[in-house]
Order: sequence, then C-alpha cells, then structure tokens
Amino acid sequence: MKARRFVLVVAVGLLGAFSAAPSLAQDYPTRAVRIVVPFGAGGPADVAARLIGNVLQESFGQPFVIENRTGAGGVIGTVEAAKSPPDGYTLLMMSNTQTANESLLTPDKRKYELMRDLAPIAPVNYSDLVIVVNPQVAAKTLQEFIARAKAQPGKLNYASSGQGTPYHMAGELFKAMAGVEIVHVPYRNSGEARSGVIGGQVQMMIDAVPAMAPNIGENQVRALATTGKQRSAVLPNVPTAIEAGVPGYEATIWLGLMAPAGTPKPVIDKLNAAVNAMVKRPDIVKLWTEQGAVPMSMTPEQFEKFLRGDIEKWADVVKKFDKS
Repeated sequence: MKARRFVLVVAVGLLGAFSAAPSLAQDYPTRAVRIVVPFGAGGPADVAARLIGNVLQESFGQPFVIENRTGAGGVIGTVEAAKSPPDGYTLLMMSNTQTANESLLTPDKRKYELMRDLAPIAPVNYSDLVIVVNPQVAAKTLQEFIARAKAQPGKLNYASSGQGTPYHMAGELFKAMAGVEIVHVPYRNSGEARSGVIGGQVQMMIDAVPAMAPNIGENQVRALATTGKQRSAVLPNVPTAIEAGVPGYEATIWLGLMAPAGTPKPVIDKLNAAVNAMVKRPDIVKLWTEQGAVPMSMTPEQFEKFLRGDIEKWADVVKKFDKS
C-alpha cells in the first residue's frame, strides 16, 4: 500500500513538472534579465549585446540589462554567468574567446568548463577581421610587413584585447602561418588595444571589421588585409590575407548567447526563438551588412554542436602555434 502511494506521489509530481514547463515558457520573463558581457564597452560583443537587449526588451516587455564584467581574457564575466542561478535571468554574451580558452587556459585559471557549466542558446553573428598597422610603419602591403618582421624577429609587436580573445588567437595563427616572430601585447579591452595601435604604442593589430573600419576610413591606421575567404563588402579595396600572400589564413569573430547550465529548456527555447527572429529582421540584417557582420541562426542543439566543433578547432590552432 505504501509502495503504491509512493508511486502515485512520484507520478503526480512528474505530471506537475511536465505541465509546469509550458507555463514557465509562457510566463518568462517576469522581471529584468541581465546579459553579462565579459568584454569591454564599445567592442563587437558589447554593441551586439545592447542591440539584442533592446530587441528582447521590446519582445518580452521586461528590461534586459547589460553588465560588463571584464578581465582575465573573458574569464571573470564567464565565471560570473556560470555561477549564477539557472533561472533564465542571467545570460552570457560570448564569443570564440570562450571556445579558445578551453585549450588555451588550464582549468585552474579558467575556473569553469564551457560545455559543462553553461547551456547554448543561440549564435548571433560573425565578422571578418582586418590586419592594420600604425601609419608610421613602413609597410604598405602585408608582404612588406612580413618581410620587415622577418628582418627584425621579436622587434615588432601587435595588440589584442587580452589573452584568448579572437584577436590574440588570430595574431598567433598569423605568426605561425607567416613564419614571423611578433610580440603579443595584451590590453584590457578592444578600445584600449585600438588606441594603442592608433597612437603608435604598438605596430599592428587584428581587429573586427565593424569596429576598425571607421579608423581605417579616417586614415588613423593602414589596412593591409582582411581575414575572410572573400573580400569584405565594407573594405572591398583591401585584399584578403590569402590574396596578400598567406595561403590558407582565415580568422573571424563570432558572437552567441549562453545561460547557466540547468536553465529550463522551455526558457532556452523561448530565447532561441526570439534571437533567431531578431537576426532575420530586415532592418538588423541591413545594419549588420553595412557593418560587415553576417547573421547566424541555429537551434540550441545546432549551436551546441557548433561550439564543440569550435573548441576542437582552437585546440588544433593552439597546438600549431605552440609548436611554432
């Protein structure tokens, strides 16, 4: 009798849990949601997060508040999100910084495991990068810069927004594939790194096309090459690195949203649907196209597969530049 009563109680409990799931998705969100951005203000992730926050606020009728938690190459903000309650009210705006850090940083420095501690929601967009130098650098082409670097090993340097960021990884990949020795100078965020190359404190930087294009247009830096397979529509007169003499070189920055592991699946699915609808809006597609960004759209399951593949990709890259 007691066993039957126990089974009945468990069955009722499970039925309540399943019936509550649609209600949870329907009601969410009932209060403000924060989007943790582990990068500095003004960078691609920050700009995208603010746009997404505004659109989601319009869609759901609740504030989506951006919180920049910078430092340690994106680790501080990522840990903050991973350790937050899995209730859908803390989200993480992430990039290939997080997938690269899985192999670039040891677990004690990383303090989290991406695919264990966070749940994929949706990708947002991706952008090609651009290799730029300070105008005082005596190199008009990428091949001239490579020749200069080979003639002065360890004398030239390049800026990034921190260890493990796409700009750092792109720089190390460039060094390995071009056969040059250039010193990495990590800054706290993209804005400071950008100021470093514009001001001449560093000679070179690899940055996102949307972020650096205005500085190129104002002749504050000289563009030597972009990093996609094809020329950027924003910088059509700038050759790709492949065209400029580094066969096979390709690097991008992509952005996406994750939530603490254990966030209810109905909430994940609701956010995924909202983000996918947003990235297909004609006005947003037009805006991003003009900036050199390409929308991405996936289910949570597809994004999980994408993330695992990117982790493997960057693990191979780390091995490659470690050997170099």
